[in-house]
Amino acid sequence: MVGYFQPQTVQEALERLAVGDSTVAAGCTDLFPATEHQSLAGTVLDITRLAELRGISETGTGWRVGANTTWSAVIDAVLPASFDGLKSAAGAVGSVQIQNAATIGGNICNASPAADGVPALLTLEAEVEMSSTRGSRRMPLQSFIKGPRQIALQPDELMVAIHVPASAARGQSGFLKLGSRKHLVISIAMVAVRLVVTDGKIQDAAISVGACSPVATRLVKLENALKGASVDAALGIVKPALIEPELTPIEDIRADRNYRFVATAEITRRAVASVLAKADGLVS
Repeated sequence: MVGYFQPQTVQEALERLAVGDSTVAAGCTDLFPATEHQSLAGTVLDITRLAELRGISETGTGWRVGANTTWSAVIDAVLPASFDGLKSAAGAVGSVQIQNAATIGGNICNASPAADGVPALLTLEAEVEMSSTRGSRRMPLQSFIKGPRQIALQPDELMVAIHVPASAARGQSGFLKLGSRKHLVISIAMVAVRLVVTDGKIQDAAISVGACSPVATRLVKLENALKGASVDAALGIVKPALIEPELTPIEDIRADRNYRFVATAEITRRAVASVLAKADGLVS
C-alpha cells in the first residue's frame, strides 16, 4: 500500500528518508511518466512545499540554486551573463507548463543523457549538495551523474542545492539544442558554451555537449585549444577533430551516430560564434 508524507521542513524529510522505502516527489514531470506501474511503491515523500529548497541566491563564494527551484524561476532570475546558457536551456525544457512545475534538481536526478539543464550546469562548474541525517556533502555534478539514470545519491540522502563557484560565474554563455521541433522534444544534440574574453583573447572556455554520450560531456580538448586564442581566430579552431573523440553518440529513432557527429560539430561552432559575438562588448 502506498503511503504519503508531506514534510514541513527539510529535517522532517531527511528523517523520513532515513526510515527507507520512500520515493521523492517534486515537480513529478519525470516521475509519473517513468512509473511502469499503476502506483508508486512505498511512501511518496512530497517535498514541493519545502521553501528551504527553492530560490537562487548569491553567497560569499558564488551562487546557490535550491534543488526545488523551477525552470521558470531560473528564467525569471536576475543573474550574471554567464548564466544565459542555463536560462536558454531552461526555456527548452518541455513547455511553459512543464517549466512551471519541473525542478532543476529533478532534471539532474533523472540523469537522462538528454537532460537539457546539465550541459549548461557543467560549463558553470556546478556542484551538487546532498543532505541526510548523517550530515551534508558536496561533489562535482560531473561525478554525481554516473550514467543513464544513475546518480551518486544514497537512499537516505536528499539533493538540496546546486552551487556555482564565483570563478565560474564569469564571461558570456549560450546554449543551442537540436531537435525535431522547438518544444516538447528530446534533443538530438545540444551544446552549452561559456567563454571569458579579455582584450580580444579567450581567457577561459567551458563547452559541454549533451545527448551524444551516456552523460553530458565537457569538450576538454576544444576548451584547451581555445584558451589564449584571439577572438578572430577562435572559429577556425572549432573543428570536428577536437569534438568527435570526446563523444560516443547512440543511434536511435531521432538520429544515427554519424548525423549526431556532424550536427554536434555544427551547433558547437554556431554556439561559440554566438557567445563570441556577445563577449567583450562586440555587440550591445
